[in-house]
Order: sequence, then C-alpha cells, then structure tokens
Amino acid sequence: MEEFIEKGIDEADDARGKEHTRKVEAALFIAGRFLSVKELVTLTDLNPILLRRVLVDIQDKYRESGLEIVNKEDLWKMDVSQEYVHIVNKLATGSSEFSRAEQETLAVIAYKQPVKQSVLIKIRGNKAYDHIRNFASMGLITKKRSGRTWELNLSDSFHDYFHSNKEKDLIGKEGE
Repeated sequence: MEEFIEKGIDEADDARGKEHTRKVEAALFIAGRFLSVKELVTLTDLNPILLRRVLVDIQDKYRESGLEIVNKEDLWKMDVSQEYVHIVNKLATGSSEFSRAEQETLAVIAYKQPVKQSVLIKIRGNKAYDHIRNFASMGLITKKRSGRTWELNLSDSFHDYFHSNKEKDLIGKEGE
C-alpha cells in the first residue's frame, strides 16, 4: 500500500514538474527577448528557487536542439542555436504573411474600432480597400453597413488568429 502511495506522489510530482517546464518554455518562446527572473516569476507563478532549477533543466534539455536557452547576466531567453541562425535570417528577411501596409491598416482598425471604412480610407489611402477586402475574406474583420459606408471591427477570428485576448484588449482600450 505504501509503495502505491509513493508511486502516486512521484507521478503527481512529475506531472507538476512537466507543467512548470511547459510554463517557462511558453514564456521564453513568446517573449522573443531576454526576461529577468522577476518577470518569469510573475508570468509563471513559480518561486525563484524552483524557477532557476527549471531554467537549468530546460537549458540542458535544449542543448542538443535547434533552439537554446541563453542566460546572460541573470536574464533568460529562448533563441535559435548559433549553428542555425543563417536559416532563420533567410526566413526573417523574406516576406511576412501581411505586407507592412496591410499590417498598418489592420493596426488602425484594431486601434480605432469601430471605425468607418470612409475614415480608414482617409487615413490609409485607397489601397486600404484591397486590405479590407482581404481581411474580410480571411474573417479577420467584420463589416456592418453604416449609412453609405461600412463600420469595421475586429472579429473573434482575429483574436484566435493572433492569439490575443479579446477581453484584455477591450479593457486596455477603456483605460485610454
């Protein structure tokens, strides 16, 4: 019986350890910059001692990988291993999913929503008609008739697509 209980405790500890690792990996992956231990503690809710142990374990885990965990003056970052930087640089200099002009149009919609299409065109120019058509066809924005123009808003699909929190975005906007 005692052996069974110990096995259950060990499995629970292992599952908790894997969860801690996944939290830290996710934070480092999405940050794209160096994070302090304090920032990581805030993001993961791990105590600093446990966090440091998890960071060292993750560093070991990625040692033979295309990724690496970099520690520089007690700041931590997930990055591409040096031997593969040239591949990433080729990708980074290529074209992104949206052109810069499309990104700017989408940013104006996100910032000013609900925004009338006529106002957006005045801000962004006639090319924005193509951007709006593209975003609507992708389901990233919604269009609702408003007099002779359209009212544009971000759709739920936008938040899913860009992994953003709709409620948090709206709360942040109310504080302006």
